[in-house]
Amino acid sequence: MGIKEKIREERATEEQLSLNNEIIIYNDDVNTFDHVIDTLVRVCSHTFEQAEQCSLIIHYVGKCTVKTGPMKELIPQCTQLLEAGLSAEIV
Repeated sequence: MGIKEKIREERATEEQLSLNNEIIIYNDDVNTFDHVIDTLVRVCSHTFEQAEQCSLIIHYVGKCTVKTGPMKELIPQCTQLLEAGLSAEIV
């Protein structure tokens, strides 16, 4: 394998890894279902139904992956979720 092929392979691997980042929201005793749903619709462009399902998973399971993608797209969204008072992180 030549150096060009090796570089292409490494870039492809990096691109695949960058798409595997996730925003996870954790359950808390502060935020209402309506607030979580409205925030997911506004920040993550979820449909009402998607946001409602995520809010139920968060409530009953304790956490839910609400968005996946490259880090550069997730950081501003996660920041907005945190500013809205939700417990969120990127993993």
